[in-house]
This record gives sequence, C-alpha cells and structure tokens, in this order.
Amino acid sequence: MPIQKLKRGYRKTKYVLYKETLVDFKENFWAFLGSFVGIGIIAYLQSKTLPHSDVVYLIGSFGASCVLIYGVIQSPLAQPRNLVGGHVISAIVGVTIATFVPDIMWLTASLSVSISIVLMQLTKTLHPPGGATALIAVTGSTEIKNMGYWYVITPVLSGVLILLIVALIFNNMTSNRYYPSHDKYHKFRKRIHNALKKNDSTL
Repeated sequence: MPIQKLKRGYRKTKYVLYKETLVDFKENFWAFLGSFVGIGIIAYLQSKTLPHSDVVYLIGSFGASCVLIYGVIQSPLAQPRNLVGGHVISAIVGVTIATFVPDIMWLTASLSVSISIVLMQLTKTLHPPGGATALIAVTGSTEIKNMGYWYVITPVLSGVLILLIVALIFNNMTSNRYYPSHDKYHKFRKRIHNALKKNDSTL
C-alpha cells in the first residue's frame, strides 16, 4: 500500500509539473491583452491628470494584482471579492497607521502589512498585493501620505474597479476562460446569454 501511494503521488506530481511547463499561447495572449488594457487605462488617467493636480492613479501593487486577475484567473486570491476587499482594507489600514502611529519606519511598515494580512484573512478577502498597498501608504511619497484617506478612494478603489471591469471583459471573451470562478455568476451569465439568443431568434 505505501508503495502504491508513493507511485500515485509521483504520477500526480509529474502531471502537475507537465501542465505547468505547457505553453498555452491563447492564455498568454489574453493575459497580456487584459493587463495591457487595465494598466494602460490607469496610466493614461495618471498622465493626463498629474500635470495639473496631485492626484495619483498608478501604484505598484496594481502590477501584482494584474498577475493574479489576468494570469491566474481561477485562483481564489484573484476573485473580485479578494481584489477589491483586499486592496481597500489594506489601504484603510495603511492610512490609519500612517496617521496615528509615530513615523518610525520599521514600526509603521511592519504594523501596516501584518494587520492588513490578519484583516484580509478574517474577512476572507486575502489578496497578496494588498500588503503592498498598505506598505505604500506608509512608505510612499509625501504626495501619497498627504492624501490621507483619499488614498483609499483614489488611487486604490478607482484603480481596482478599472482593473476589475477590464478583467470581467477580457477574461470572458473565450469559452476557455471565465471569471470570476463562482458558479452563481456563470449561471446568471448563461441565463442572460440564452435570453439574448431567444430575442435574436424572435426578431
């Protein structure tokens, strides 16, 4: 029995490694296109707004989110609840720490990240880039720190919503990709699709 289990485990490991080494050019294409459009929109807003105001749209943690929501779309950490909730909760934590805790780098940095992780775990919104969002709030430029809680609204919430809308469009453009991974969403999507088909056939 132990030998059979070892063999079975070996076969599973071999299969997983084989799948990981496969190159799916269609997946690569959609991951590239989604991330390009998502970050492109935010960067465009940044380039058009920044010369005339102190508004910031583009933060580093969005790049990490793109890896998840366009490249690993079935991951539990990439789902909309995690994307939005993880960033917003972490942003609130980061700004709060920056506001009320003395400006001691090692303390504010470690507190913002660790508290964000715990709150994301408790609210089931764990999203790894959220830790970076919290860290940016306490270690970012003076411009970001001066924003206070506006940092939560923009760039964080506004940017995340742009990334989400783009993900919902580009991750559902082929039959092989679907996002989010929740069954209820896809049942609802199928109903709309079938209703539209019926309308087209009656015309």
